Amino acid sequence: MIGKQIRLERIMNRNTGRAVIIPMDHGFTLGQIKGLGNMPEIISAVAEGGANAIVLHKGMVKAGHRKQGKDIGLIVHLSASTSMNPDPNDKVMVCTVEEAIALGADAVSIHINLGAPNESKMIEDAGMVSKQCTKWGMPLLIMIYPRGQGIDPNSPQAVGHCVRVAEELGADLIKTSYTGDPESFRKITAACSVPVLIAGGEKAGDLQTLETVLDSVEAGGAGVCLGRNSFQRENPSAFISALSRVVNGKATPEEAIRDLEKPA
Repeated sequence: MIGKQIRLERIMNRNTGRAVIIPMDHGFTLGQIKGLGNMPEIISAVAEGGANAIVLHKGMVKAGHRKQGKDIGLIVHLSASTSMNPDPNDKVMVCTVEEAIALGADAVSIHINLGAPNESKMIEDAGMVSKQCTKWGMPLLIMIYPRGQGIDPNSPQAVGHCVRVAEELGADLIKTSYTGDPESFRKITAACSVPVLIAGGEKAGDLQTLETVLDSVEAGGAGVCLGRNSFQRENPSAFISALSRVVNGKATPEEAIRDLEKPA
């Protein structure tokens, strides 16, 4: 599907086949959090840092449209929940593929939590979204995690199951948890025909984060989807620049950190 391929190239590095994607949909879940108060400002910082794409809910597309500066790919997120819900893992549809097209999206994303009480409805919604993405030539990023009572969110078996579900649903890109070590993650990426990107997880120091990212790409990962781990940094643009260099094989974590620490 040439439409999907053209759009995918707007949200990934054409030369490396990897991506640095910055989700900025956290306001729906958590409210007015640090880093997302001035959307044009933070989007400009993220774009200047070299990120390939951002993830926004539909109402924030207009709020974040800058009309100037460096371009960046747009992924419109289709599902949501809030932290005030008795079950925050219950994601419901709040947008459609057609709405995303009208907003100028290069791709859409949807969230699934395997093991949550409403897992079946999230899977059903993702199946319908996948059908519409095929119809319109729209790339689909499925964000999928093992989240439920008694489930280890970083278990290689559970993460591998998530990746397989997303692949079988028709994802063009998959975002999931990192298993914590390259060996187990390599088995997951090797068994999947779709690019797999890791989520940010708990916020760590600059060097530790970049080392984890390098481990994941050397194990076959296709990059990162880092939200608060990137836009809540002291200097988001500089950190994302370092992140992009590591993801695309332009620098080691140590080299990227040295550049990050240089005076402006």
